Amino acid sequence: MRSDVERWLARDPDPQTKSELQALVDANDTDELEDRFSGRLAFGTAGLRGIIGAGPNRINTLVVLETTAGLADYLLATVGENASVVIGYDGRIGSSEFAAAATDVLTSKGIRVYVADHVVPTPVAAFAVTHFGASAGIMLTASHNPPQYNGYKVYWGNGAQIIPPHDGGIAKAIENVASNGLPNFERDASLVEEYGEALIATYLSKVQELSFLPDRGNRAEFAIAYTPLHGVGAECTERALADAGFGKVFTAPSQREPDGNFPTVNFPNPEEPGAMDAVLELAEAEGAAIAIANDPDADRLAVAARNDAGEYQMLRGDQIGALLGHALLQHDSNVAVATTIVSSQLLGTMAEAKGATYFETLTGFKWIANGAMDRPNLKFAFGYEEALGYTVGELVRDKDGVSAARTFCELAADLAADGKTVFDQLEAIYREFGLFVTAQKSIWFTDDNPHMHNLCDRLRKAAPTTISGRKIRAQADLLEGVRIEGASRSKVDLPKSDVLIYWLEDGSRVIVRPSGTEPKVKCYYELKGNVGDEAFDNALQRAQAALGELVAAHQEEIQP
Repeated sequence: MRSDVERWLARDPDPQTKSELQALVDANDTDELEDRFSGRLAFGTAGLRGIIGAGPNRINTLVVLETTAGLADYLLATVGENASVVIGYDGRIGSSEFAAAATDVLTSKGIRVYVADHVVPTPVAAFAVTHFGASAGIMLTASHNPPQYNGYKVYWGNGAQIIPPHDGGIAKAIENVASNGLPNFERDASLVEEYGEALIATYLSKVQELSFLPDRGNRAEFAIAYTPLHGVGAECTERALADAGFGKVFTAPSQREPDGNFPTVNFPNPEEPGAMDAVLELAEAEGAAIAIANDPDADRLAVAARNDAGEYQMLRGDQIGALLGHALLQHDSNVAVATTIVSSQLLGTMAEAKGATYFETLTGFKWIANGAMDRPNLKFAFGYEEALGYTVGELVRDKDGVSAARTFCELAADLAADGKTVFDQLEAIYREFGLFVTAQKSIWFTDDNPHMHNLCDRLRKAAPTTISGRKIRAQADLLEGVRIEGASRSKVDLPKSDVLIYWLEDGSRVIVRPSGTEPKVKCYYELKGNVGDEAFDNALQRAQAALGELVAAHQEEIQP
């Protein structure tokens, strides 16, 4: 390992990380050095994401330089000498510096670069790829990860995140650079073109074209509380809402400006407890109808709305997806909609009832975007995943928290014009299509439960026949690409993935998969019931109680 450390110190161009690593060497901190040099930060379909710091198992300037050199080599080999790349970056620690380093490498190899002149949301960078007709795109962000993280997200020229074979090809090119050494590079300024206000204005004008609900005269007074969570969403989301006619948008002042330290939240993810506290306090003070949040790179949307008790209640990702999907299908059913295998089955039920095309993909928006492009003869209207990611139309081939925020606020105002809330609309949807309730349980890998590392393998070797006393009607193993129902076996038309799906005889569904970005296993649960003539609150409580029993029983059953 010592030779690896010495080689790294000799190549690292960043004095800060070089000093950090030298301090670890001087302190003989073998555990920390082992962690940093035990492997290389893996490049996959999500690009790179890791803790900022020195060493190949961290994200830093040298890793970014080597990664970009590998990407450049792959582009030159596959696209040719006319290759070009869009670069965007958010407000995280190191993002702007990493963007500059990537620009240096690409232009030194003769590749034209379109780079943002200031921080931008991820959906703006994704839009810029197709707008400029670039061969690829890079976004420097770690989305909603903790402050000590950053990441390197790669798009292909179609505007979607990379999928096979490009991810594997780029990874091999990066390995070649890391093994053989980074060649000398110097920025060619003649190949650099900055983008900023003009591109954002074009993007926002196209967001406005996505609107399908008219202003019914109440948007000017419809109050909205908003937070970008110290991220980069404020500029675009505030302007998108103003363009829609909303006159009372109140942004949490303590969280409006980009700050990679995220000083007012423990975890900059709107799904985490406490992350929405500031915007909910603001909503209460301003009498807002709804409170919304983007995550730090503004590709996700979280919503809280007043319930019948007058209290702000967070909507689950599947509920937001159901509301948006239903509104879009009401407007036009001659479309295609999509979600992921771990999201609720409600969107598919609605699409079938409306005569629309519906398809499911693996977890990750890259699959939704590429799935839409695989159906060029269909108009793609909407896609979502339960982890607060949504896209409306074909403008951005990734999650877009800006256009989703505008569309949701337009829907909420439209309902308010009829004296309804989003919860009233959810009840109407559940009464018409069925009461779908969902839950998720994550189990982190720790020294106390190392057996969870191989949970899916254990379940394959000893396949359950029941879950929580319910008979398993059918099951699918996406790693094997097979679905089994009784004596029948059929092929699953999805890329191979370490996912197990169980459909129970009462209509419930259980999914187990390891996380692709964090050391944990995720379990997803869904139960479907009917409301009938029952009071909705009673039906909901009964369904949630039954779901809770299913979750508790399954969590106990998967213990060794």
